Amino acid sequence: MLLPRQKLSADVRKLVKLYSDLNEQDKLSLLSFAEFLAQRGGNTDEAAEMDVPLEPVPIARPESESVVAAIKRLSTSYHMLERANLLTETSSLMTAHIMQGRAAHDVIDELEALFSRHHREFVAKLDEK
Repeated sequence: MLLPRQKLSADVRKLVKLYSDLNEQDKLSLLSFAEFLAQRGGNTDEAAEMDVPLEPVPIARPESESVVAAIKRLSTSYHMLERANLLTETSSLMTAHIMQGRAAHDVIDELEALFSRHHREFVAKLDEK
């Protein structure tokens, strides 16, 4: 049985159009970034109550790494951070890389500093409790 076609919203049509205009590498980057956005969340209070380790799990930075891969690596390393708190700054850096052509190496350096700063703030808040 075939389901009736749903009318796509203007945003979805625009996203599909933009996606179809990308080369294969950029399509993979967009999908990876969308996955990152979809997975953001978590609750730092719940993490603290469940005795989640507060120290990052260091994962070596490969010589050649994409910005999306770096975001995934840092999200894994800093598993205790609420991704929603990182979203605005992470998105800005990703946009600077994709839209403005900033070098991946420089953006990844800033991402590492961003995650480290958020971790220090996270630990400081826990120490206040």
